[in-house]
Amino acid sequence: MKKTYFLFTLFALILISCNTKGSQNKQIVEQNKPSKILVLTERGGQHGGFTDAGLKWLDAFSKENNFEYTEINNTKQINEEFLSQYKVIIQLDFPPYTWTKEAESAFIKYIEEGKGGWVGFHHATLLGDFDGYPIWQWFSDFMGGIKFKNYIAPLATATVNVEDAEHPVMKGVNKSFSIPDDEWYTFDKSPRPNVHVLATVDESTYTPHSDIKMGDHPTVWTNQRMKARNVYFLMGHANTLFDSEDFVKMFSNAILWAAETGK
Repeated sequence: MKKTYFLFTLFALILISCNTKGSQNKQIVEQNKPSKILVLTERGGQHGGFTDAGLKWLDAFSKENNFEYTEINNTKQINEEFLSQYKVIIQLDFPPYTWTKEAESAFIKYIEEGKGGWVGFHHATLLGDFDGYPIWQWFSDFMGGIKFKNYIAPLATATVNVEDAEHPVMKGVNKSFSIPDDEWYTFDKSPRPNVHVLATVDESTYTPHSDIKMGDHPTVWTNQRMKARNVYFLMGHANTLFDSEDFVKMFSNAILWAAETGK
C-alpha cells in the first residue's frame, strides 16, 4: 500500500512539474513573440522616396527590437478585430481621408480606448476637403483642431528646437537640429492649445527663405487627451530625413514609447 501511494505521489509530482514547465515554456514563447506594427503607406508619388526609406529603416529596426510589421496601402481591411492584432499603428504619410467608415470607427475606438499606440507623419495632417472627401472632423480634433492651409512646395531645410527634452520621444535627441528638404505644412491655427508640443521649427532658418509661415509652428506633438500613446511628426517628405540622426532617434523612440501600455 505504501509503495502504491509512493508511486502515485511521484507520478503526481512529475505531472505537476511537466505542467509547470509547459506553462513556463509557453510564457517564454509569448514573451519572445514579436510585437506587431501596422504601417499605412502611400506608394509612389512625391512621398514615395520617404516611404521607401522608412520601410527599409523599419526592416532593420524591427529585427533589432523584436517587432514585425504589416504594410497596407488602403483601409479596406481595417476593423476592430483587425486592429486588435497590433500594438502600434504607423501612419507613414497616409492621409486622413479615403478611409472606410468601418475603418474610421475602429481607429477612433483604438485611439480613444488606448488599445495600442500611434505614430503619424506629415501627410496625416492633410486635413480639409481633398479629392472629393470632406474633412474628418474627429481626426482634425485629434491633431489639435487644425485644418491644412499651405506648404512650402520648393522644400526647405530648417532648424527644429526641442521644447520638452524630458519626453521619452526626445530622449537622446539634440536640443536643436537641422531637418533637410521638407514641405513644412502650415495650418489655419496652431494646435498648441489642444496638444502637448514637443518641438517647433524656427521659421527664420528656412533655407531657401520662404514667406509661408505660421509664427508659432509646432512640428512634433502628442494629444494627451487620448488614452493611446500618440505622437505626430510634421516632417516626412524626403528620403534624406533618414540621414538625420535626430530624426531617426525620434522615430525609434516614438515606436518604443507608443508600444508601451498606459500613459
